[in-house]
Amino acid sequence: MTNSAPDVPATPEQLRRSIADRTWTSPTAGILDGYQQANLVVVPASAATEFAEYCRANPSVCPLLASSAPGDPQLTYDGCIVDVRTMVPRYRVWQNGRLAEEPFDLTPRWREDSVAFALGCSHTLDGPLRRAGIPVAVTAPPVYITSLTTRGTTRFDGAVAVSMRPVEDDLVDTAIAVTAMLPTGHGAPVHIGDPAEIGLADLASPDFGVFPGIGPNQTPVFWNCGVTPQLALAEAGLEYAATHYPGHMLVLDTVVAA
Repeated sequence: MTNSAPDVPATPEQLRRSIADRTWTSPTAGILDGYQQANLVVVPASAATEFAEYCRANPSVCPLLASSAPGDPQLTYDGCIVDVRTMVPRYRVWQNGRLAEEPFDLTPRWREDSVAFALGCSHTLDGPLRRAGIPVAVTAPPVYITSLTTRGTTRFDGAVAVSMRPVEDDLVDTAIAVTAMLPTGHGAPVHIGDPAEIGLADLASPDFGVFPGIGPNQTPVFWNCGVTPQLALAEAGLEYAATHYPGHMLVLDTVVAA
């Protein structure tokens, strides 16, 4: 199995079909950026109510788009029906809080008590930012684990992860305004400027991804990130859980208008 990408399909439906037949296994950052992208979380039915409460308590961290019935791999959002076992380019599988596998197909790991959640993703912001004249790299942004924490109303709790995009100083207000209109992409930034204020000592050393550099007239702008629930899952003591692999998202049919 290679991770080289063919030509980008013209629609999310065509992309999902290519993912399902394994001709597309690459990241989704920077492609079809006029459409809603989503993070995936799968937990046992016994933990699903608690996870939904965690999402409701932290709506900008975990914008809850849709969830499935126990054991049903089909998830529906805004009229778009997807099979979450096969329509994400790559997955992560967790057992007893430890990362066990990173497969390209979740079907063999799907359980009768599995419940899937689709959560809004910051990749949804990139197209609107570009259309507003703010350059955004087509690769996935760097991700950092901060000193911020979520509101833990259940066993799910932990550190907040953020993605960072450098923004020209005179466009920061525009970036705030554009993304504030997109709650399904985490909405407005969670922090702007000095990374030390959120516990980050060295921007050049992200926890995930590659640091793109900060120009002399740029400000680091930080948005909530879908890695946060993955951190919470690792601490929740679940026998089983699954997520998307970082940067490999579920791309839905909803057009992002901002």
